[in-house]
Amino acid sequence: MRKLFSLFALGCIFFLSCNSSNKEDDDSVIKLKEKIKERFGGVEGDFAIAFKSLTSDSTSLFLKEKENFHAASTMKTPVMIELYKQVAIGNLSLEDSVEIINEFKSIVDGSPYAMDLNVDSQEGLYHKIGQKTTFRELNYQMITMSSNLATNILIDHLDAKKVTQTMRDMGAADILVLRGVEDLKAYELGMSNTTTAVDLMILMESIATGKAVSEQASDEMFKVLLDQHFNELIPAHLPDDVIVAHKTGSITGVQHDSGIVRLPNGDQYVLVILSKNLSSIDDGVKAIADVSKMIYDFVTKNEKSN
Repeated sequence: MRKLFSLFALGCIFFLSCNSSNKEDDDSVIKLKEKIKERFGGVEGDFAIAFKSLTSDSTSLFLKEKENFHAASTMKTPVMIELYKQVAIGNLSLEDSVEIINEFKSIVDGSPYAMDLNVDSQEGLYHKIGQKTTFRELNYQMITMSSNLATNILIDHLDAKKVTQTMRDMGAADILVLRGVEDLKAYELGMSNTTTAVDLMILMESIATGKAVSEQASDEMFKVLLDQHFNELIPAHLPDDVIVAHKTGSITGVQHDSGIVRLPNGDQYVLVILSKNLSSIDDGVKAIADVSKMIYDFVTKNEKSN
């Protein structure tokens, strides 16, 4: 009888200690969320966050995670995933030869339009119009330098509807890839690519865990994201030994970043921060970088306490 009582008592202590630990974790996430809200509250604009630890504790934090935002260049990650999917099913090869063109069809009426050569964030391809490249190179330029021309050429070959369907198949319920870049007729009718923070989190988690298309494809996509040229948001205040594989996006009043953060010990987390209606881009950029550091400090502090 005494033995049974002792086992029961030990069970109660274990249960209470676990509950206490869970409560402490919940409290710390709540405090972090309040700090983040306070930091964003000092900036004129709207923000959303989806954060998830990919270690055993699966800690997460969400803020307006299902609210729709203009996707800007974050839509290029879905395009990359679709590219690797079509490679996997044998529709094309990453080494296939592709002509670099600058004429595309509006989704409104099929009328032709061309990219503004002075606007694209990566102009290297413009000097090669009429020449040949590969799907691999187009993808690399689209992600690392955010080339709009590369994006439109890829969408021309892949089909935006197939990109969106693949997102649905992956569990991203709201992300919408309707068209390429600079389709002004579509833009004027409100036909724009949109996303939510939670959907981008799902995509990044899938890549981080080797489930986007295949383990090999996920690894290749991770390496491309790792070469991101624009690093003033999520990675800005993180230590040099922290790996960040990510894709940014920006248009007027909008600054986004979505990525996988891998710590020196191999632990990793996914972080997506979206913004819109920013009256000051500089203030928005600083706030996003600060919040990324808050998340990093929270993760590493919890890591040490465990």
